[in-house]
Order: sequence, then C-alpha cells, then structure tokens
Amino acid sequence: MADTADLYATATGLMERSADAFASGVPEGARDDGFFGPASVTWRMSTDLASPVAGLRSLLMQALHPLAMAGVDQHSSWRQDPVGRLAATSTYLTTVIFGEQAAARQAAARVRRIHDHVRGADAVTGRPYAAGDPALLLWVHAALVDSVLAAGSLVGTALSAADSNRYVAEMVTAAEITGVPRRLVPSSVPELDLYIASVRPTLRCTPAAAESMAYLLDPPGMDEDTAEIWQDVRHAALAALPRWARQMYGYDTPPPVTPGRRTGIRQSLGVLDAMLLGQPGVLAARQRITLRMRGARRA
Repeated sequence: MADTADLYATATGLMERSADAFASGVPEGARDDGFFGPASVTWRMSTDLASPVAGLRSLLMQALHPLAMAGVDQHSSWRQDPVGRLAATSTYLTTVIFGEQAAARQAAARVRRIHDHVRGADAVTGRPYAAGDPALLLWVHAALVDSVLAAGSLVGTALSAADSNRYVAEMVTAAEITGVPRRLVPSSVPELDLYIASVRPTLRCTPAAAESMAYLLDPPGMDEDTAEIWQDVRHAALAALPRWARQMYGYDTPPPVTPGRRTGIRQSLGVLDAMLLGQPGVLAARQRITLRMRGARRA
C-alpha cells in the first residue's frame, strides 16, 4: 500500500499534469482554427466551468461498457499511474479541440496506433474486444458528448436546443478522426439519445469498473480543502448521471441540486479553476483561447 507521501504526490501530480496537458494542447500563433474554431459551441463548452463534472461523468458512463473497460483494465497503467492515464486523455482532448488540424490528426493517429495493440477478452463476459473497434470508440465518444451536455445543464452553461444539436453535430468530427465512420455517429441530440438507449442492454458494472470509478470518486491523498472541492464535483457528476447508470453501480441517489446547492458547486468549480490557472502556462493558454473567441464574436 502506498504511504501518505505517495498519495499526496499523486493528488498534487494530477493538478500539475492536467495543467501541462492543457497548456501544451493550446497552440501559440495557430496556423488554422483546427476542426472546430473559436466560434464553435465545442470551444464554448470545453472552456465551461462544468468541464470537470463532465469529465468525471463521462468516465462513469464509459466504464459501464464491459469491453471498453476491459481494454483499459488489461492494457493501461491506470492502477500504477492513474494520473498519467488521465493526463494523457486530457492532452489528447485538448489537442483535438483547440489544436491545429495537423496536430489533431497526428494525435488521433497516435491513438489509433496504440489501439491496434489493445486486444483481448473480457474476463466477465468472455467476449473478445479490440480497442480500435468503431463500436467501442463510438460509445466512448457518445458518453463524453452526452456528459458535456448534462453537466452544462446542471451546473454550467445550459445550451438552447439548437446549440445542443449544433454541439453534437460539431463533435461528429472528433469521433471520425479516431476511426468511427461518420455515418454511424449521432449528429443531433435525439440521435444521441437513441444511440445510448440502444447500447444500454449491453452495459454492466464489472469489478474493474467498480474499482476504477471508486478511485476517481474518492481519490486518495488529497488535502482537506481539495477533498472538499472534489466532493462537490463528485456530487454534481453523480446527480448528472442517469438513474439507470447509478443503479448499475449501486450508488445511492444524491441529494437534489437545488439552486443554492448549484451555487455552492459552482463556487467550488471556480476555486478548482483558479487552482488550475495558477499552474505554469495555463493562464497564457486560457488567454489565447479567450482572445480568439472574442475575435470570432466580433467578426
């Protein structure tokens, strides 16, 4: 078992490596607007205060697919280096969303090469899996997109129906560059809802899903103040999770997010954001994004 110093280093490392991932993924002097651009709903939602809630909810959703979870459990180092695993995912998403098109394509190509070697069989269902299977990639994508909308609606930026559909449509490209045929990717909220409903019968909470999500919901080694903030993130993520997903995990229904509770959660998210901004390179990267978004609004 890790000692207290190791646990504290893990908690501290998560903030530092998340900051590095963000700062490195936002280019200086970008030669193009990437696949989305500063006028996109994707940029708006990816800079929203609710992003940590969306990220945690998406992992909770993704882990319920037994084949997707088996690939992570059997081929990644999440137990030995959970921070590294999360930081790698953060780097990839930041590059795809905010990076130049060439950088996004290169990042996606690296992920596809890694996926080529991730194959095996799920110990629970006995079914074979391949990480590059478009069906698995599509579930991971859909869980993220759905989580951004759900978290934004609960504690962040609630989009109009038109902008929600626009966001889902914009993000089709993010799925396509990972290897999902464009025709298979939901391009509207109704299509997304139908897709998730179609996959539900195959979902289950495997031991690996329960173990990994228990770690994320209650990370060890946090100082008291950070742990209190994270409990607000956890509350929001669980409240935004569909009831059927909470039931699969066996989680209790969290208290409702009242207007007062929403204000408290947003205050915690603001403190968490301020902590991230205090890390080297993050403020400059955020300013680059903000200036480009303002310029797009004026255009």
